[in-house]
Amino acid sequence: MKRSAQALAWAILLTAPVVVQALRPAQTNPAEVDIGGRLFREQCADCHGGDAKGSRGPDLTGLWTNAAADDRAFQTIRSGIPGSIMPPSSAPDDEVRAIISYLRRLGTAGAGERSAGNAMNGERIFSANCRNCHRVNGRGGRLGPDLSQIGNQTRQALRRSIREASAAFSSGFEPVTLVTRDGQQIRGARKSEDPFSIQIMDTHERLQGYLKTDLRDVTRDTTSLMPDYGADRLNEQDLDDLLGFLATLRATRF
Repeated sequence: MKRSAQALAWAILLTAPVVVQALRPAQTNPAEVDIGGRLFREQCADCHGGDAKGSRGPDLTGLWTNAAADDRAFQTIRSGIPGSIMPPSSAPDDEVRAIISYLRRLGTAGAGERSAGNAMNGERIFSANCRNCHRVNGRGGRLGPDLSQIGNQTRQALRRSIREASAAFSSGFEPVTLVTRDGQQIRGARKSEDPFSIQIMDTHERLQGYLKTDLRDVTRDTTSLMPDYGADRLNEQDLDDLLGFLATLRATRF
């Protein structure tokens, strides 16, 4: 299944027309990558997953081998894929470039970046602070995203996700508070929703569904279920070690 998705992703990039002047020359701009990661999570994660490893759409990591792929990706995003669930985008060029910079960075993260920090101590910190909500290789909680392949994210993006947990939410993990007719408040992660009902996973990892006619209010929260890990909760050395551990959690390339 993964091979099929990877093949589809390559087909999308390789068959799209090349727009030679669409992008600036490939370069690493940390600020642009950071913006691109936020835009990707807001606009693309619903289909491609919060880690770009694929969901309804294909895995987008590991596809960048040369600058020409940037141009193909630009045209694909701008024009969409006819006959597929991917629509054309009218986003400003700078936003499209930022998303592509982020995806390119996912696939070309350097070995020096991945090896920084004490991964052994980072795993201990992860077990103490993160495992109750996040799974790695089948172990841990389900309230937050599975992090088994999170190492494909850039170090800067991971750092921001830990320090500023409410900056962006992965699809399927948006925080929501429901208020029942009798005033009971239930907070959790929104899993699916239609005009008549909503399904969530509450903070005790229980999947629950409600008819909206049985609810007094549905609030889309702006504060993450995950706390911000500022310097008062996680010092810089421990954060570097945690990032070092997370960087080891990478997908197998084909």
